[in-house]
Amino acid sequence: METESEPYVRLATLRQLHQVVAELNKARSLADTLQAVVDGIVSGLGYELACVNLVRPDGDLVVAALAGNPAAEALITGRVGSRASWDRRLSMGESWGGLRFIPHTEGWVLIEDDVPQWHTEGPEPRFEDEWHPEDRLYAPMYASGGELLGVISVDKPRNGRRPGAWGQEALQMYAFQAAIAISNARLRANMQRALVRLEREQQALRASEESFRQAFEYAPSGMAIAEMGGDQHGRLLRTNDALCRLLGRPASVMRRYSFSDLVHPEDIGTLLRTSAEGGRAELRLARRDGSYVWVSLRNSVVADAADGPRFLLTHVEDIEERKRHELQLAHRASHDSLTGLPNSAELRSRLSARLCRRPQQSTQASAVEALDAAFEGRDAFEGGAAVGPHGFPVDGYGADGYPAPDGYRVDSGYDHHVHTVAPASDLDDGTKGLAVLFCDLDGFKSINDRFGHHTGDAVLIEVARRLTNGVRDGDTVARLGGDEFVVLADGLGAADAADLAVRLRNAIIPPIRVDGRAVRVGASFGIGWASCGMSADEVLRSADQRMYIEKRSRSKAQRRAG
Repeated sequence: METESEPYVRLATLRQLHQVVAELNKARSLADTLQAVVDGIVSGLGYELACVNLVRPDGDLVVAALAGNPAAEALITGRVGSRASWDRRLSMGESWGGLRFIPHTEGWVLIEDDVPQWHTEGPEPRFEDEWHPEDRLYAPMYASGGELLGVISVDKPRNGRRPGAWGQEALQMYAFQAAIAISNARLRANMQRALVRLEREQQALRASEESFRQAFEYAPSGMAIAEMGGDQHGRLLRTNDALCRLLGRPASVMRRYSFSDLVHPEDIGTLLRTSAEGGRAELRLARRDGSYVWVSLRNSVVADAADGPRFLLTHVEDIEERKRHELQLAHRASHDSLTGLPNSAELRSRLSARLCRRPQQSTQASAVEALDAAFEGRDAFEGGAAVGPHGFPVDGYGADGYPAPDGYRVDSGYDHHVHTVAPASDLDDGTKGLAVLFCDLDGFKSINDRFGHHTGDAVLIEVARRLTNGVRDGDTVARLGGDEFVVLADGLGAADAADLAVRLRNAIIPPIRVDGRAVRVGASFGIGWASCGMSADEVLRSADQRMYIEKRSRSKAQRRAG
């Protein structure tokens, strides 16, 4: 029927096709695009009914848009047909190029499948190419990769006839353009969703950064961010107000430093050991005024992004008060509460640190020989164990099975312990050693009995002061208990020790004024010598015995005081 008017039909159809394709490109959303597709078919391609069945992510097809019949639109829009049923429809019937036509003579087998469908009422066809109400015409739409996007279904051509060759070509061209428009609409929708998601993520990131900034800036304890790795490892990038106040330095100045610039020289090793993630340390940091404050550092490694640079986040807590309290407790545990001198336990600890369990083999060895032996580095084997030059093996245990003394380890064949030796006799033979002066006050009990413990305590405090003033820096004055004191003086010969005992006795004898009253005490000194191979108790017992010998050698009148 298109033979005589074919040129006109083609031109009119091209105009209509151009107009409806233009409308497709005006749609902004996917829903608008789908509706524009079916509206274009009804308004421009001469069909009274059209719908778009869109492929869902699960593969089934849903009626996404319908035009031409409000009742049909309300009934089947949103309903789903299985992919298997659609594949069956697209594989049967007649192939009109890219279209699929199923005549009513074959379509009756599809009435009971699950594809949503709508049939218009109408008379039976009177001639061969007239459209039957149960004829079906489908235009599949494919993406650029060849996957099925959806199917356009049309019904009831307005001229009542099956479309001719040009009508079929026009529907195929429109289906191709509709596939492009739907793909673009999906792309825009995906981009919009991605942009919305990105904006939300950025908002969440900004909120997280702001939350971190506030937590960082207004934290009650110090916080710092430092570089990790590279030439600038450890350099402070950011510090909060609490840390700046703690160290007395503004943030602009803090950025010039790293913690290694601020740490106490004695604590630099501790700092280096805590550079790893989760490292903790207690150390001292320098304030602007030159003083040091005890802090607790807690480190964690954070990344700027998934593959971005790593930074060291450091939490700095002021523990000055706790450390002061700990030092006070330690001082109380190791010092006499009355005089402030080291107590008996501290005295024994200091003395033991100088002693080892094996005596020097030759007490007459020269200083040069002692140094040669100390750094000789030879290994011997006693009972199969590698030992150092003084009988202590490299594993830290002696040949007798006892551990080496504290502070004495031979880790590489070298003996780093310098033996403590004693003069061979009371005559000064040039040997220098660690003198132990045991002091017992004479007449102190009578002062306690006559004037009370208050006066006795004051006497002990003054005696402690006089003894401390009478020795060198580095010497130890300790209160052993009661009215007994001990002095440790290293590097003395026999004559030096005797002179020191005389000086200290003379320092104690002058009157001590307590509450306007002058009292006097005397002092008896015994000189012992510390030597490797002796224990601390043995050294003190030796000095104590010599003190009693010296005390008994003087008359009571000579010892009487006060």
